[in-house]
Amino acid sequence: MAASAYIVLPDELFEVSGGSAFSGELDLPELKAGPDTLRFTEPLPWNAYVSNTGEGALLVSGSITGVATIDCARCLEPFELDLEGELEGWIFLADPGDDLPEDMEEDEFVVIDEHHGVDIAPFLGAALVLDVPLVPLHDEDCQGLCPQCGKNLNEGPCGCSNEPDPDFEQARNPFAALKDFKFEN
Repeated sequence: MAASAYIVLPDELFEVSGGSAFSGELDLPELKAGPDTLRFTEPLPWNAYVSNTGEGALLVSGSITGVATIDCARCLEPFELDLEGELEGWIFLADPGDDLPEDMEEDEFVVIDEHHGVDIAPFLGAALVLDVPLVPLHDEDCQGLCPQCGKNLNEGPCGCSNEPDPDFEQARNPFAALKDFKFEN
């Protein structure tokens, strides 16, 4: 992700219980979400609140919203998906090195730079990815594609026979190859 959401932290954030609000827009043309690609035509508005936890780290929370174009998992047609991601992450005041807390992954934090700034774009991208459904569908009743000819079945039936393709059925159920197996008593 090449987009940036660089913020400079004010001095009050370095006092215990200090906090500051930030907002902006993330200009992000596209973002990979597993096998899917989210495409954005408009900048994504975000807001974040950064608070000092008193533990040598700052907690980042907030949200990002936008509309992505994504392909339906069944019929492969593009459709618009409203996203409302909740962001959360940590800003470390010093690089933790090998002293990273056990329950924390490297993509859950960033380290403040010498100008008291930090790019929170990784948190924004993660919030968007977490809001994408595991199987994005333009409609819950999407008929998908014909497994034999590839026609979009939402546009009407295809000319294929209604008999299931045996190779397709076997691929769906690997135990189908045993249906004619003769077991000895």
